[in-house]
Amino acid sequence: MIQHFWNKWPSKNLTLIQSRLKWRIVQKNLEIGDLVLMRPDNSPPLQWKLGKVREAFPGKGGKARAVRLKTQTSELARQTAKLCPLPISST
Repeated sequence: MIQHFWNKWPSKNLTLIQSRLKWRIVQKNLEIGDLVLMRPDNSPPLQWKLGKVREAFPGKGGKARAVRLKTQTSELARQTAKLCPLPISST
């Protein structure tokens, strides 16, 4: 009986105890007109550029996975994982 318990523990009970925050926090989907900061890999936050979402490209499930941005000097496409949405919108 004890051996059966310890065989089932990792697959049944342990997974229920661990928190999965990635799927619990619902984030707002990026929409046209949203203001975002572009987060490059090797630059400090004071050098991040500001952009405005012009077009959203949805992936599976309807969530935007990439967007086309208008910056002060150009227009480019970025994946949403590298963007920080601002809590204001310009619409």
